[in-house]
Amino acid sequence: MNKRPLLTLITTFLLASAPVHAQAPAPGKASLDEAWPAQTRFSPYAGRNFPGQVYWGDTHLHTSMSFDAGAFGARLDPHDAYRFARGEEVTSSGGLKARLSRPLDFLVVADHSDNMGFFPTLLGGEPSYLANATGKRWYDMVQAGGETAVNAALEIIASFSDGSFPPELASLPGSPVYSSAWKLAIDAAEQANDPGQFTAFIGYEWTSNTNGANLHRVVIYRDGGDVASKSLPYTTLKPAGSDNPTDLWKELQSVHDRTGANLLAIAHNGNLSNGIMFPLVDSFTGRKINKTYAQTRMKWEPLYEITQIKGDGEAHPFLSPNDEFADYETWDMGNLTLTEVKTEDMLQYEYGRSGLKLGLQLEDKLGVNPYQVGFIGSTDSHTALATAAEENFFGKHSGTEPGPERMTHPVGCFGDMCIFGWQQAASGLAAVWSTENTRGALFDAMKRRETYATTGSRIVVRFFGGWEFDADDARSRTPGEAGYSKGVPMGSLLGKARGDAPNFLVAARKDPFSGNLDRIQIVKGWLDRKGKPQEQVYDVVWAGERQPGNDGKLPPVGNTVDVANATWTNTIGAPELITVWQDPDFDPEQRAFYYARVLEIPTPRWTAYEAKRFTGAEVPEGTPMVQQERAYTSAIWYSP
Repeated sequence: MNKRPLLTLITTFLLASAPVHAQAPAPGKASLDEAWPAQTRFSPYAGRNFPGQVYWGDTHLHTSMSFDAGAFGARLDPHDAYRFARGEEVTSSGGLKARLSRPLDFLVVADHSDNMGFFPTLLGGEPSYLANATGKRWYDMVQAGGETAVNAALEIIASFSDGSFPPELASLPGSPVYSSAWKLAIDAAEQANDPGQFTAFIGYEWTSNTNGANLHRVVIYRDGGDVASKSLPYTTLKPAGSDNPTDLWKELQSVHDRTGANLLAIAHNGNLSNGIMFPLVDSFTGRKINKTYAQTRMKWEPLYEITQIKGDGEAHPFLSPNDEFADYETWDMGNLTLTEVKTEDMLQYEYGRSGLKLGLQLEDKLGVNPYQVGFIGSTDSHTALATAAEENFFGKHSGTEPGPERMTHPVGCFGDMCIFGWQQAASGLAAVWSTENTRGALFDAMKRRETYATTGSRIVVRFFGGWEFDADDARSRTPGEAGYSKGVPMGSLLGKARGDAPNFLVAARKDPFSGNLDRIQIVKGWLDRKGKPQEQVYDVVWAGERQPGNDGKLPPVGNTVDVANATWTNTIGAPELITVWQDPDFDPEQRAFYYARVLEIPTPRWTAYEAKRFTGAEVPEGTPMVQQERAYTSAIWYSP
């Protein structure tokens, strides 16, 4: 068969068809409009009205402006803290170069309101301070450096806790020292704030520490310096201040009424409160918690800091004996100053999970739940360096920066009791689901509790509750679409019961710099028919082909950690997990809460990195070298 060249065929076709196209009438505008109807949306992200991004930050960081941080050796100020959080390299107070692997999205420099600015003034040799015998002695001890300076810091903290701090040395609101320090805090935040790129919140820590019992709160402004400068931080120093949280809430209301400021408070470290963080009986009045207390606390404190350097506060093995993951970075020796030993009867009033259960009890009696709080993590670092990553951990204060003796070095000793370096936890981070990275959007997300905590890694977690989720929703690559359209996000309240039982859409993706995922659990707490609080931990989705044993427990995921080399392999676990889970034990007549806990596979603890990097580093017997990073979402609540 004779085959004509392809070019000849194409030319013939074009020539033959040309007259036809030349004679075709031009299409009218109406026909074109019908053929290509106008579209206002093709991109799935255009017009999105729900949070599509998680932002990472630290809401609890101290600098040299805090009297204890300065005494422990901190020399970096709020400007340095924001620079470091934004990703810049800085030199630590101990002379080490420091930088984050990834910048944070937001930061709250929360220096202590009590004696704010005291230490830089003491260090500068203020004549009125040196004229005081105690002030002169503290000044000489700090100038001596080393262990002597650490002892000065402990003495300063103890004197503040027991009420013996010399009033002549106090930096009080209204004084030039105090006003200058607050102005520095505001100016640093204003200069660092970059809407859409980095959020620098204005804030402070109110440090109630009566008899060593920790009732600390971080106070955060939604507003800028023009509003924050119209008021001063509230202190615990009487008569102008108070160590009672109810007085703090009154002050926040007063500041709002006088200046229009929008504020919230975050309680932290209930594990050092010795039984008074989540009370049924007010420790200040001896009276049972009433409806007014519950309503006021709920208004001002939407969040609880559940994990940080001074231990993890989710659960305790005494309270949750059936939870094999409850004993994580546990600090339970005593109060903050170790002047009162911990007893078992205190524990239920200290931990986040038990606090949620106590909230159900109070709601049942009062109609209001004062402990309906979302969860976040933060560092409480006193170095001005927000470091929560295990391999980049700079410690609680500047006397415990990285070094060959850090694990055996006391973080603080009070009498015969000590906290040693190895007991510090490289924790944590605050994760906030927000529509944008601005003060207003992040603050509003915190108020609605759309937050979660991690112990340091950046696990991305979605958690929704509702009545209409199905298995297909777990196959979605954008779980937020189904989550917001069919249910409510973490931090929310479920509507009235519809159908058999609520179901939950939960999804997690690994931190690319950290370990694969082991499992996702849902923790449920409820009141039984007798009004007694109960709890259950459910494994809802996990990596690998494991199956629960006869005891209902899922076998461990395994362990690939090479402790000597401080590394691991991601040959076990999964990069992401997602499922829809329905409560198999739901009773529509019982109050309940649900939150998700996501576990990574085992990875090296900061102590393993320390031992590898410093030849001859002394590792005390029993020091943990391996750990499992985790995330705790805010709860979703159900009421009959």
